[in-house]
Amino acid sequence: MKVVLFDSRRFERDVFTRENIHFGHDLTFLESRLTPYTAELARGFEVVCCFVNDQLDAGALQTLKPLGVKLIALRSAGFNNVDLQTAAQLSLPVVRVPDYSPHAVAEFAVALILTLNRKIHRAYLRVRELNFSLDGLVGFDLNGKTVGVIGTGKIGRVFAKIMQGFGCEVLAYDVNPDMDLVKSKTVKYVDLHTLYVQSDIISLHVPLNPSTRHLINAEAIALMKPNVLLINTGRGALIETKALITALKRRKIGGAGLDVYEEEEGVFFHDLSEQGISDDFLARLLTFPNVIVTSHQAFLTEEALRNIAFTTLANISQFERGEALANEVTLIEPELELT
Repeated sequence: MKVVLFDSRRFERDVFTRENIHFGHDLTFLESRLTPYTAELARGFEVVCCFVNDQLDAGALQTLKPLGVKLIALRSAGFNNVDLQTAAQLSLPVVRVPDYSPHAVAEFAVALILTLNRKIHRAYLRVRELNFSLDGLVGFDLNGKTVGVIGTGKIGRVFAKIMQGFGCEVLAYDVNPDMDLVKSKTVKYVDLHTLYVQSDIISLHVPLNPSTRHLINAEAIALMKPNVLLINTGRGALIETKALITALKRRKIGGAGLDVYEEEEGVFFHDLSEQGISDDFLARLLTFPNVIVTSHQAFLTEEALRNIAFTTLANISQFERGEALANEVTLIEPELELT
């Protein structure tokens, strides 16, 4: 099938090209993000393949359908950027990659915790300038601390087990508790209020939907311990940025590790070193020494990239053969995983 991949990067083009040997699709790679204004670039293609910051709203979908597009193939697990109702009305099936490597994201969340806590990012920069002072680099033992995990899907489960390995007590919140985690004594499920009050570290692993948007807001932060570390490798809008900045300015929280940002579209995945950024909130976040911002890279491992490419291409082949779509996203399907 003729497939156009929007918002594609060099690191994934090579992987898709290699994996496509097994499938034989006609792949075209574009750097442009998909928006209602760029959707016309899909003319002549049967499949549009998109990533997390592509804009699949009603306007984009209504442009794609008359162009001959028959399938939307997401090379991601999350699908909050897709207007599923419009897609269904247009008879445009949407498929995704529900499971690529929960270890990649969970391990990256742990890396953010270790870096923030032990000030590794600051120590690295100091030593580069031949400053070997230890002042201001004091951290704390993870052993014995309480870690709150919001969302215990595939990624959250792996993260909880890793933190248990550090000797942490793991509290968890999920609308659908995993009883296997309870039986193995990996986590203790509590309500959000309890998790906020008792946790030394809070890591977010839930999808973005109306009920989770700005889950971490001023009210939630007010309940947290003064030196809590906030980690977000899920979706940027899980945290209300303005409330986070206020808390950082007031030293209400100990630090934040953010692999995602609620206004990351048009910023993340791009080299803006020559032009700077116009987002005042992001610019302010980058001034805090106890904040680490990375550009949505938690998924970025060789294993995850291979799995993403293989599953995406397999989804397209399934559609081409007229088979039932195992990874189709429906209006009633809960969004279980992220990235």
